[in-house]
Formats: sequence, C-alpha cells, structure tokens
Amino acid sequence: MKKICVVIGSRANYSSIKSAMCAIKKHRELELLTVAAASAVLDRYGAVVDLIESDGFKIHEKLHFLLEGETPATMAKSTGIGLIELSSAFERLKPDVVITVGDRFETMATTLAAAYMNIPIAHTMGGEVTGTIDESIRHAVTKFSHIHFPASRDAANRIEKLGELREAIYCVGCPRIDLVADILGEENLDVSHHLFELGVGDKIDLSEPFVLVSQHPVTTEYGAGEKQIWETLLAVKKTGFQAIVLWPNADAGADDISRGIRKWREQGLAENMHFFKNLPIDVYVRLMAMTKCLVGNSSSGIREGAYIGTPVVNIGSRQNARERGTNVIDVGYSEVEIYDAIMRHSEHGKFSAEDIYGNGTAGKQIAEVLATIGQIQLQKTITY
Repeated sequence: MKKICVVIGSRANYSSIKSAMCAIKKHRELELLTVAAASAVLDRYGAVVDLIESDGFKIHEKLHFLLEGETPATMAKSTGIGLIELSSAFERLKPDVVITVGDRFETMATTLAAAYMNIPIAHTMGGEVTGTIDESIRHAVTKFSHIHFPASRDAANRIEKLGELREAIYCVGCPRIDLVADILGEENLDVSHHLFELGVGDKIDLSEPFVLVSQHPVTTEYGAGEKQIWETLLAVKKTGFQAIVLWPNADAGADDISRGIRKWREQGLAENMHFFKNLPIDVYVRLMAMTKCLVGNSSSGIREGAYIGTPVVNIGSRQNARERGTNVIDVGYSEVEIYDAIMRHSEHGKFSAEDIYGNGTAGKQIAEVLATIGQIQLQKTITY
C-alpha cells in the first residue's frame, strides 16, 4: 500500500484537505498518515488537532514549531523550525507521497523537507493568484511539486505556464467544496443553540439578520491590522446587524488584529457580537448559508461563498486577482466602503450558486490519482 502523508498546519489547512483524507483513508490501496503541526496543535487557535481526532483520523505526529509573536521574523523562524521538525517526522513515517496544502508558511516547510528527502510532493490549490506573501509561496511550491491538484481551470493553465508537465496536472476542484456539497445536501441545516455556549460575547439570535466576520492579517501590510479590523467592526456595528466574529489565523500581523478585537470588546463596543477562535466546518458552512453577508478577507468567501451563493464583502488586497463569483463586492479598508457594501448585499440577498472551484468530487479524484499514478520522476525539468 502507498503511504500518503498529509500535513495540517492550521484550521484552513484541515478544511482544505479533509475530503481527500476521507477518500484516502477509505481507499484499499492507500494508507493515510496525518501530521498535525503549527497552529493546528495550539489551543489559542482552536485546537484543530482535537477536531481532526474527533472526526476519526489518527494523528501520527504532533509537531510544535510556531514561535510566539506573529511577526515577519517569527514567521520566517517558524518555517525554519518546521523544516527541521517535519524532516524528522518524514524520516520516522517514511511516506511514499507527501501532500502539502495551499500557500502558508508551513506549506513551504513541508515542501522543502520532502524535496530534500526525495519524497514526491502532491500540491493542492496551486496556480492561483492572490495578495500577500502567499502568492510567492504558492508558485514556489508548484515548482517543487510533482503532482498538481489545482482547484480551477484557470489555475491549471497557470501551472502549465510555469513550466510544469501537462500530464502531472489534475484539475480536480477544491476539496473544501466537497464538504460544502455534503453539508448543503443534508435535510437539516439548523445550527444548535448550544453553539453560543462556546466562544465569548452576546448570544446571537440566528433567526434574525447577522453577519459573519473573518479577517486575517496581510503579511505585506504588516502593522496595519489593528486599524483595518477596527474599520471593519465600526462598519458592522453601524449596520445594526448581529455579528459572529472569528479570530485571525497565525500569520504575521495576527497580534495586531487580535489586539484590535480585544480593545473593541474592552471598550464595551461588542454588543450583539459573539467571538470564536474556531468553528467546525459543518457549522461554518451552515452559518455561511444563513448569514446576510460574509465580511473580511477569508478565501472561504471566494471559494465556498461562490458555491453557496453567500453575499461577500471582500476587504483589501489579500484575495487580489483570485477568481471570484458575482457574490463578491471588493472594497478597501474604510468603514464607509465596507458599510455601503454590506447594506447593498443585505438588500440583494443570496446569489445563485457558481461552481468555479469544483463540483464536490475533488477528494475522491485525488485519492484515485494517487492510487493509480505510476512511477514519479523526482528530477524536475522546466518544459516550454
């Protein structure tokens, strides 16, 4: 059996690869190895590792390599420590293929460790164009990878333009859409009222209008996060809608956004707002289907939002140039722009679904490719 190792370094990593993990685990010719690392093993980021285990996956390695501070320097150092820790884990696990997800710093650490150890690399969600340092990491990982699983046709074409072999590119769609399709297919999409026993803040009445806020740091705008999240919260409060607010991811600048949220709460401005470190994907998707609007700069608004039809106000440069549906309004960081966009969306309501990022079968396709692919040529050569 082929041993397929998946490295999960954050809550976004997990939702982006869960359906493929399920398919790999079920496949008779594949063995799933799971490594949880970086923010995925930390309670202050929602202890995603507990969620992975509760979903029935065995964790083969838990690696701590995320340095405190969330600065550009600690991000670089965390990548270096991750490279050391992951190379040791791969030496113990001896995988036949390593799957690395997306474009985060732990993705780069995973890629470099596997590449130097002559382990074939499968990369999901490559070929896309966005803002922040993620753009550079994503294309660099593409050049190290041997098997490509882009989420859209445009991304697949870009991977080929980067000099990758056409026969190594499998346009399967985004595994996150698989989860969305399964969840939306369920008869009951209600969210338990017990949800608000978790997190902090006022209890939200989900039968009344509410917005979702998910805003992360932009690494190339380091130091601006506190002001940026403050403008967002001012705009949300001005609408009069209730709000569910997620804490930021672990990228450089996360402390700035977290500080802004804490100050907001400490100044008594968080009436009708509830704050969560993390939400299970099934709950998050249900909330996306119910919300008046998703506000922030999360890729979930671009990917899942298009498939669900969620109205999205996309703030700033983090998702620059990523393919998007008619459900997205792009705005700058000012309270006025954000408020106006939320109100426009609240009047429009839900959008028609668009399958830009797949039709819900990506995970099964990934598992089948990994099971049937022949000998993988480790030596990379640019094609023209």
